[in-house]
Amino acid sequence: MSSTTIKIIGFTLLAAVLIFGGFLLYITITDYKPKETTPLTVNHNQEQMMKQGEPFAITTFNIGYAGLDKDQDFFMDGGTKSRSSSEEQTKTNLEAIASVMTTSGSDLFMLQEVDIDSSRSNHIDEVSLLSNIFSNYSNVFATNYKVPWVPIPVLDPMGSVNSGLLTLSKFGSTSNVRYDLPGKESWPRQLFELDRAFMESRFPVDNGKELILINLHLSAFDQGGTIRKQQLEYLSTYIQRENDKGNYLILGGDWNHSLPGTTPDVFETTQAWPEWLQQFPEDFKPEGFQWAVDAKIPSVRTLDVAYSEGVNFRAVIDGFLVSPNITISGVQGHDLSFEHSDHNPVTATLILQ
Repeated sequence: MSSTTIKIIGFTLLAAVLIFGGFLLYITITDYKPKETTPLTVNHNQEQMMKQGEPFAITTFNIGYAGLDKDQDFFMDGGTKSRSSSEEQTKTNLEAIASVMTTSGSDLFMLQEVDIDSSRSNHIDEVSLLSNIFSNYSNVFATNYKVPWVPIPVLDPMGSVNSGLLTLSKFGSTSNVRYDLPGKESWPRQLFELDRAFMESRFPVDNGKELILINLHLSAFDQGGTIRKQQLEYLSTYIQRENDKGNYLILGGDWNHSLPGTTPDVFETTQAWPEWLQQFPEDFKPEGFQWAVDAKIPSVRTLDVAYSEGVNFRAVIDGFLVSPNITISGVQGHDLSFEHSDHNPVTATLILQ
């Protein structure tokens, strides 16, 4: 090999190292680093007050950034894809999701994986679109995934991501706060991961108490579940503190655990139990708290392959945990056959005692 060839190879390798190093430096400098608590702005705050003894409906729905319809898989779950199949399909999914939400007739919506400006959802502002459709609801958004560029998969990178939690409500809130959850991956992996959080919304009740609504999306892919353990410990401390004050508490969202009172065994599948899915710790629930879940309808499906009923592993990981002073009047999972999201929504009818 000639000295010229060696120099060319050397300069090429050096250039590649410098480019990659510069990219990591840029991502590190611009990394989203939220404080433990961040006050949030509520838009179109409603005047209606929550009433003791009056039923209301609440729905939780991980919409999968309107890109994880039945024909999609996802690279983090063993598939190959990282983005919605097209802008048209993203819009179709989002319209269908909004239609299901409207049909549910819920007074409160807790949504996860809602994008503002992300490559994976064709840079559609889903928060604005949903907020406009539900214009008679207040809306509050909390960021939990903000990265200038996710470079994997190499041949079809996820790209830029700006996404989070969205709560819509027909009731007036007095405070909305983002709580950053503990447990981070090591550098540089964390630079490209979600900054997990829950969103707290406080609603005054006509009996002088407060309803505290927690919209959450816990970790799924941490090896060994150590991060999830930290998140649940933090959440447990928070719940106990608020419960001691005598407030009403509703925690809802994507728990990324197989929830108590449910089992995936009732759903036909040809797949094995996925490594990322853990049983929810039985000792987490404070005394008197109740799970509001629908054990008969799966709320999530695996994403290593496109959806085919009877093939994909399914489980119930979406639902609500409510305090002892709340009556669960009914819970309904909506079987949408994962047509427009990798999750099914869950609606609960609740009464404040």
